[in-house]
Amino acid sequence: MEPSTQTALFRTLPSVDQVLGQLTHLNHLPRALVTGEVRSVLAARRGCISSGQPLPEHTVAHEVEDRLHSLLRPSLRRVINATGVILHTNLGRAPLTHFEPIAGYSNLEYDLASGKRGRRDAHYQPLLRRLLGQEAIVVNNNAAAVYLVLHELARGGEAIVSRGELIEIGDGFRIPEIMQRSGAILREVGTTNRTRLDDYRDAINERTRLIMRVHPSNFQISGFAGRPSLQELAQLGKEKGIPVYEDLGSGCLIDLRRFGITEPLVSESFEAGVPLVSFSCDKLLGGPQSGIIAGDAGLIGRMRRNPMYRAFRVDKLAIEALESTLRHLLLEDWEAVPALRMIASSSEELRERAERLAARLSPLDVCVTAGESAAGGGSTPDQTLPTWLVQIAVPSVNGMEQRLRQAPVPVIARIERDLLTLDLRTVAPAEEGSLIASIRYAL
Repeated sequence: MEPSTQTALFRTLPSVDQVLGQLTHLNHLPRALVTGEVRSVLAARRGCISSGQPLPEHTVAHEVEDRLHSLLRPSLRRVINATGVILHTNLGRAPLTHFEPIAGYSNLEYDLASGKRGRRDAHYQPLLRRLLGQEAIVVNNNAAAVYLVLHELARGGEAIVSRGELIEIGDGFRIPEIMQRSGAILREVGTTNRTRLDDYRDAINERTRLIMRVHPSNFQISGFAGRPSLQELAQLGKEKGIPVYEDLGSGCLIDLRRFGITEPLVSESFEAGVPLVSFSCDKLLGGPQSGIIAGDAGLIGRMRRNPMYRAFRVDKLAIEALESTLRHLLLEDWEAVPALRMIASSSEELRERAERLAARLSPLDVCVTAGESAAGGGSTPDQTLPTWLVQIAVPSVNGMEQRLRQAPVPVIARIERDLLTLDLRTVAPAEEGSLIASIRYAL
């Protein structure tokens, strides 16, 4: 761009005061906030001119107003998940059960009976003891649980793990790297597809502090594969006086096999003799993001006294959500835990709902067809649930999918065979009215 042209463009930019004069209807906002946005927009436009990029078509005042409206709108919003993926990682995994956050102060660490300092553990430990039959603590996710266990039990020594269990748990977090940061020395045994009990036995030495078992929640090895049973590992640990710890991943407290989901139960690990397990709360347990470490009271006491526990402990909102979820599980009120309710939904029920929704979408080109839902969230790989899909034919399916995401109540759908596809397994019945309104908005 010619210098003279740049100079001319610079002169077209309004002053800060000129823009503020066009935004008097925003005088209810802090002046420093509005002025800061004006300066930021003007600086960006000067950068465009200097680099030879075209200027935006809308005015500076318009862009400032758009920025301020975006700031004032909550970024974290409710969305309707119509993908059929129950534990959708990008949508917060398990949908939360209904609970009313306590406004103001709470007795988070205050014993109302004695009037003295209390422990935040007290709000969930009675429920976990009854559900698990074990002592337990809660940290902010299962990765933190793995780190805390390794840091307390294996720091400076060796932790034995099968090569077939050195998994990546998502977003680039890998078990070997977590172990390294914890101060534990990784001792790999066996091969990717087969590890024998003697591999563990032969690896034990004076530096061994822990035997670790990792449940491969997000993948499966089939064919010529094998590893020792939990009972065998637990017995070996007992013989050698070495704790055995299992990272269960999903943390399934109730048997979901009758609904088509096969996942190890936490209770089965304890029955096999494993003294310590950890698992996520926001997967098949159906709670908020957090992780539970449960098992032998002495080992749990060590975790709680570890200085890192304070860094990993959960806040009051997570405790409220978790306590509510655990109470529903204890009372076997599966309907009140959305993730479990979705898993338990029958194919017949979903077909009836899909047909009713399709009728309400008339005169659109809609069909109802059989399909599959997924548990998702790094759980139950290759396991699906039968469902019924509502599919809509529209001229531009990609544009429709995008407009649904931009609706007042955003809808996350999927595209199959160039059809907009909705799976009602992950849409609550109470959300169907909002779903229809968002579809009509997108049209």
